Amino acid sequence: MIHEKKVFIGSNAACMAADEKKMLSTFNRLTLVARHLSRSPAALIGTRRCESSFANRNLLINHPRKMYRIEERGAPNTLEHRIFFRDEFGPVSPFHDIPLFANQEQKIFNMVVEVPRWTNAKMEICKEEPLNPIKQDVKKGKLRFVANCFPHHGYIWNYGALPQTWENPNVVDERTGCKGDNDPIDVCEIGHRVAKRGDVLQVKVLGTIALIDEGETDWKVIAIDVNDPLAAELNSIEDVEKHMPGFMNATVEWFRIYKMPDGKPANEFAFNGAPKPREFALEVIEETHEHWKKMVAGQVDCQGVNSTCVSAEGAPCKVPISEAQEIVKKSPEFTDGPGLESEVDKWHYTHLQK
Repeated sequence: MIHEKKVFIGSNAACMAADEKKMLSTFNRLTLVARHLSRSPAALIGTRRCESSFANRNLLINHPRKMYRIEERGAPNTLEHRIFFRDEFGPVSPFHDIPLFANQEQKIFNMVVEVPRWTNAKMEICKEEPLNPIKQDVKKGKLRFVANCFPHHGYIWNYGALPQTWENPNVVDERTGCKGDNDPIDVCEIGHRVAKRGDVLQVKVLGTIALIDEGETDWKVIAIDVNDPLAAELNSIEDVEKHMPGFMNATVEWFRIYKMPDGKPANEFAFNGAPKPREFALEVIEETHEHWKKMVAGQVDCQGVNSTCVSAEGAPCKVPISEAQEIVKKSPEFTDGPGLESEVDKWHYTHLQK
C-alpha cells in the first residue's frame, strides 16, 4: 500500500509538470496580447475612466466606516410605524450615535435618508422618543404627506438629516435673525439614485439655502452622494447650475410653495432665497454640531429632545445595548400596512403670484 501511494504521488507530479508547461505557454501568449491591447486607444480611454473613477472613490479611501441597517417596527402608513437603526453591535440613535463625519479631513459627511426622492410621506427622525427612530410626522392626528405641487412629484431629492447637528432654538442665528427650528440640519441629496429610507449616505456639501419656516431658521444643505457619477464634477453651487441647470431654482420654488395646498402662505427665505456657497454651509454645519454637543451633554435647554443613545461622546443619557434592545421591542412587531389613499397622488396646481 505504501508503494502504491508513492507511485500515485509520482504520477501526479509528472502530470502537474506537464500542466505547468502548458500554463506557462498560455501565460506568455496572454502577456503579449495584453501588451498589444494596452497600447490601443480604447484601452487608454478605459484607463482614464478607471483613473477618474478611482479619484472619485478616493474621497473615502483608508477611512473605513460602520455599516448600518434598519429594523422596522409596526405597520407602514400607520401611527405605530417606526424605523430603528442598528450597527454591528445593536440599536443606535441616528440622531446621536451615527457620527457627523464620514471623513473629517476631507469634509465628507454622513447623511441619514428620511424621505427617498419622489415619495410623499413626511418621515423624520423623532426627536422626542428614545433612540430617535424615524417616524411619519402627524398633524391633527393624521399622517402627514407633502402635496404634489405641479410639476413636482413628492420630494425632488433624497431628503434627510445630518446626524449630531442641532439647530438651537435657544439662540438667534445672526445670519438669518431667527432662532433655530430645534431639528438636526436638513439635507437635500441631489444625485441620480433614488435612495432607500434609512440609508446612511456619505455626501459632499455644495452649499445651502436658508428657509424661514414660521419664524424659525431651517437650513437646507445641498449635497451629493460621493459615489454619484456627477460627484467629481460638482464642488460648488455654481457647478450645480452648470451641470444641472434650473435645479436650484426648482429647489427654492419647491420649498416656497409646498405648504400652499394646505392653505398656508408661501414660505420665506433668508438672503431672498439665494443659495450660499460651500464654505458658508460648512460653517453652519460646524456651528450646529457644536450646539448638538452642548445639547446632548445636558449643558443647555434641550427643548424636549430625547438624548437617549448608546455611544455618543459626552452624553450622560447613554444606555447599554441590552436596554436599547428593550426600547426597540416596546414597539409592535413589523406587519404589512394599509395602502395609500389616492389623495396622496393628487396634483395641486399651485403657482406664485407674479
